[in-house]
Amino acid sequence: MDLLDSRLRVDAVLSVDERGQMVLPKDIRRRAGIEPGDKLALVSYENQGAVCCLWLMKTEQLLGSVRQSLGPLMDALAENQGAGE
Repeated sequence: MDLLDSRLRVDAVLSVDERGQMVLPKDIRRRAGIEPGDKLALVSYENQGAVCCLWLMKTEQLLGSVRQSLGPLMDALAENQGAGE
């Protein structure tokens, strides 16, 4: 990935309070379509034993990605299992 890609940018700097909470700015919530009650998944990436990147994704997007990735695999396994009977 080209780090100079125009789609990658710093939108806000967040502070974490003593309880570990942070606030997503209203503009970011609006642009991302995040509404009260929405569930977000926190995805982390480790490099050399330390977490270096964090992503927030709406859970339905995460589930869609998992289904898209694993769906064909599960279909192939089911076909192979049926052929072995």
